[in-house]
Amino acid sequence: MKCVIIEDEKPAAEKLLSLLALCNQQVYVEGVLGSVKEAISWLQEHPLPELIFMDIELSDGLSFKIFEEINVECPVIFTTAYDEYWQEAFEHNSIDYLLKPIKPEKLEAALNKYQKLKQHFTGYSALTSWPVTQSQSQTGGYKKRFLVKRGTDYISIKIEEVAYFYATHKLVCMVDSAGQKFIMDQSLADIETQVDPAVFYRVNRKYLVNMSAIKRIKAYPKSKLMLEIVPLVTEDIIISQENAAAFKQWMGQ
Repeated sequence: MKCVIIEDEKPAAEKLLSLLALCNQQVYVEGVLGSVKEAISWLQEHPLPELIFMDIELSDGLSFKIFEEINVECPVIFTTAYDEYWQEAFEHNSIDYLLKPIKPEKLEAALNKYQKLKQHFTGYSALTSWPVTQSQSQTGGYKKRFLVKRGTDYISIKIEEVAYFYATHKLVCMVDSAGQKFIMDQSLADIETQVDPAVFYRVNRKYLVNMSAIKRIKAYPKSKLMLEIVPLVTEDIIISQENAAAFKQWMGQ
């Protein structure tokens, strides 16, 4: 189980790490993030973990701010010394709310809850998605066009005209090769399943990019990559170290 800890107090983070090491489940902690800003940056550059342990009161604000910037689709176990945030926590992917000091049995119970929910929804997804998969296999599978709205009109955009999709402030937008932007009514994860993976690649949490839109690939510190795409964007598009090898393999297919 891959997880991330968002916690600004070093002793609390170390305590949680030691408790996780004693659990009956295999837990791999990918990172310990100490602020809202650091958490947003990490989540933008890396694939979502399977589970997040999240403190609420961080050094630069409440961790709920993370959800305003990132579409966090994985479950969250909140860990906090305060009980007044529980209602808001359960509005943000919470599957449990652990009060500090965290008791080992409470942590074990929370992890067991996660596993049961995972088994339930994995089984349900397998049952309900089979007809869709079958349909894709029979029809060639992937979207040829997207119907989007511009003003009061609807227009159809050919898939080969799409440069990239990106997520921002809980919105998902499409940008075509001419630089026109359209708001989508689907999540980036949903769109990813509808486009040909030989053509589009989810380079990080924010961008799903057409290979033809990639103008340049640059080496970046710590074995990461930075993309330059067209139409140009104003922010750096970073591919994490963990994702870099798979991306290069995809580009060389």
